[in-house]
Order: sequence, then C-alpha cells, then structure tokens
Amino acid sequence: MKASFLIAAATSALIALPVQAEIYRQVDADGNVTFTDEPDGNAERVNVKPATTITMPKPKTVEEQLEEEDEGIGDQDAYESVSFTSPADDEAFHSGSGDVEFRVTSDPGLRQGHKFEITLDGQPVGQTSSGSVTVNNVFRGTHKAGVNVINQEGKRIYTGDQISFTVHRPSVQN
Repeated sequence: MKASFLIAAATSALIALPVQAEIYRQVDADGNVTFTDEPDGNAERVNVKPATTITMPKPKTVEEQLEEEDEGIGDQDAYESVSFTSPADDEAFHSGSGDVEFRVTSDPGLRQGHKFEITLDGQPVGQTSSGSVTVNNVFRGTHKAGVNVINQEGKRIYTGDQISFTVHRPSVQN
C-alpha cells in the first residue's frame, strides 16, 4: 500500500514539473507568433501568473456541516405552507407613491421567535412577525415577491411560493 502511494506521489511530482517550466514567445520571419518551453535565438521570456487553486473542504468538515443542518430539521417541518394573501399572484394595481403592502400567512401559525422575511426581486426588503410589511417607492413594472420563514438565528428554514405583480405609477414626465 505504501509503495503504491509513493509511486503515485512521484508520478504526480513528475507530471507537475512541466507546469513549472518557463514559457517563451517567438515571432518568426512571417510574423507568426508561437509559444514554447524551448527558446530560439529571438525568443522572449513570458511571465505567467500562477494558476488559481481552490482548497476543497475535507469530507469530515462537510459531514459536520450536514449534521448541523440536520439538527434544525424540526424547524423546517414546522410549516405546511407559507403564502401571500396580498397582493394576489399576477395582480396589477395603481400606486402613485409606489408603496406596496405585503400580507403573508402560514399554516400552522408562525412559531415563537420565527419571522416572515419578504423578498422583492430576489432581495430581502423586510421582516415581520405580524404578517404585514410595507415597502415604499417600488418602481413601476412587474416584480416577483417571495416569502421565507427565518428562525431566531436568522437562518431560512422554510421558503414559500413566489408571486408576480405589476405596479402602475404615473410617469415623472406627466
């Protein structure tokens, strides 16, 4: 077993040697540019930046993270549904100021310490435990809103369905 490991390590080291080689740029009489690791008389050395490497987490670390997530599963199973009661999906409405009131509900009701988090076009815009959030100055046009339930630590434990709605506002030019 140790001998095969040593052979694999030696082979990897030999394969990596050409990566460490110097690179040269050459231009021939016809103007063709070539790159090589063997310089000619008129070759110039090219400085190559080191390759970007990523260190992957060790399997034990990943397993520990998964175990931590599993510990919070009781919270994830706490809700059957989380949805918007207002605005309705695909609703279009006028709002001169651009204020939009979002009303959400869950089944069963929100647990102690949990909050609803409202997102507008993928960005969080408010949190509430009462089920109502007003967002000011929403631009006219069609938007997507989502609702999540977050626990005391601020982690999302349940994601409800998204809705789409359209806000009509007067133009600044009118």
